[in-house]
Amino acid sequence: MEIKIGIRETGREIVLESSQKAEEVTEAVRTALADEAPVLELTDEKGRLYLVPSKALAYIEIGPQETRKIGFVS
Repeated sequence: MEIKIGIRETGREIVLESSQKAEEVTEAVRTALADEAPVLELTDEKGRLYLVPSKALAYIEIGPQETRKIGFVS
């Protein structure tokens, strides 16, 4: 699924493809925004770890969970 992270006072956003479930990402964001965690931690499909300070978060956009299509699609 595609995740977009908006950072305060920055015109660019962080975009990553993650294999984490939407529920996992939502819970991590809620925990970070409730000031229970100083950093939002997300992992992309290649295993890279993204650490974003909770206070810098402007928005999070979580795309739909998509299954990969195999073969030719018309």
